[in-house]
Amino acid sequence: MGHFSSMFNGLARSFSLKKGRNSVRCERREAVEEMAKEAKKNDLILCSSGTVNVDGSNNFASVFSKRGQKGTNQDCCMVWEEFGCQEDMIFCGIFDGHGPWGHFVAKRVRESMPRSLLCNWQETLAAQSSSLDDNVKDIDQVKAAADNKQQRFNIWKHSYLKTCASIDQELEHCRKFDSFYSGTTALSIVRQGETVFIANVGDSRAVLATTSDDGSLVAVQLTIDFKPNLPQEAERITQCQGRVFCLEDEPGVHRVWLPDVESPGLAMSRAFGDYCIKQYGLISVPEVTQRNISSNDQFVVLASDGVWDVISNQEAVDIISSTADKAKSAKRLVECAVHAWKRKRRGIAIDDISAICLFFHSSSLSSDQVSPITR
Repeated sequence: MGHFSSMFNGLARSFSLKKGRNSVRCERREAVEEMAKEAKKNDLILCSSGTVNVDGSNNFASVFSKRGQKGTNQDCCMVWEEFGCQEDMIFCGIFDGHGPWGHFVAKRVRESMPRSLLCNWQETLAAQSSSLDDNVKDIDQVKAAADNKQQRFNIWKHSYLKTCASIDQELEHCRKFDSFYSGTTALSIVRQGETVFIANVGDSRAVLATTSDDGSLVAVQLTIDFKPNLPQEAERITQCQGRVFCLEDEPGVHRVWLPDVESPGLAMSRAFGDYCIKQYGLISVPEVTQRNISSNDQFVVLASDGVWDVISNQEAVDIISSTADKAKSAKRLVECAVHAWKRKRRGIAIDDISAICLFFHSSSLSSDQVSPITR
């Protein structure tokens, strides 16, 4: 792994050596692809239901996805431990596709986002170096200079904004599938040391479980569900001539519509793809936030709206925390959501349901709480 880490770190130095910009970008992409191949070979990337638990890491991730009753499972997930060959980093993402080609869009964004994010993160770090003294050439010095919390957040925010813009642009020109009436949401986090950076496009949700003063686990919602009826979202859509309303047979379910046609009826206000309505207020700009992890913070759960439509934040935290085998925590949450759908939404087709549970202090989990790695 050290070889790839050195290769990646060298890319920032290449900026200082004033190589051609296109040449540097090409090298950076190649380095990221090599990292991804090496990570897959070492079982550091998980794109299916299972667990990721690397020796010596504080992270333990449980992942589970279940197809609903609407056809192909359009949800997909990714966990990438030692993200970018950095031992203190992990990437987790959930992508919820919709429309005829939604499963293809979701998988494409899942593949593109972590790689593009790494490239843009490295480029932003390199740009930081150019603003420092000319004698500062080493990436470790650059990272040390960027250790300020606000600077680190700005680096990740800029990287995410650039990543999401480029992905949406690339999707529009993709010839393998049509994203005009199809798209995907994307919720991802990067844990770097004791900080979690969260980026959300759409209506999936991240919820933190933290220990309160009385010793109980409390749910803290980390993201906003970007639904069309949120005041700032509805204002943007209507200003762009789009429309927001509920159908008579779906009271309370606000959707985005074209100016003169009852189409496409998106139930979220931010997504990748869906170019039929992009000029009418739908955007792919992520909300990027951060959370410093304390000793009280136990785990974070990322889940598609199939969970949150029927399970509350506190219920999700209680379900996960009461699961004896943490490797099965995501599966248990999904199964509880399926049962809740059958009980609360009879006659309505169950949505695809996916969840990632990322435990922060895996070293504190006893051996009977962690089963072997599964794929």
